[in-house]
Amino acid sequence: MEKVTIYHNPECGTSRNTLALIQNSGIEPDVIYYLETPPTRETLIQLIKNMGISVRSLLRKNVEPFEKLGLAENKFDDAELIEFMLQDPILINRPIVVTSIGTRLCRPSEVVLDILPADQQGAFSKEDGEVIINEQGQRVEK
Repeated sequence: MEKVTIYHNPECGTSRNTLALIQNSGIEPDVIYYLETPPTRETLIQLIKNMGISVRSLLRKNVEPFEKLGLAENKFDDAELIEFMLQDPILINRPIVVTSIGTRLCRPSEVVLDILPADQQGAFSKEDGEVIINEQGQRVEK
């Protein structure tokens, strides 16, 4: 079975939906509760590189540490931003999913469908009721 890893926060609806989409493909992923077990500096840097995004774009903006630390200002370099994320993992946006096909920040949750190595096995709706996968296991486009 193909290895899939999700950096997960069970308090986040997007993260829960992403995990459920992975499971709907028949895959039981390795779940890393990154708030309790944050990635190492090397892992975080590699995840960002593999996603092809900037360090700043992985920052979660709607949390108290973002405001408190003044992270909206462009006065911090990448190394400093990474250090803030390591010190306070709530600043890491999520969920991040790693598969053999790629690594993505899965916002919205259906982004995970682009990197899953297995097809959906049935219908799927997000927690809010939005249908993502129809009865035939096919993606429903908005």
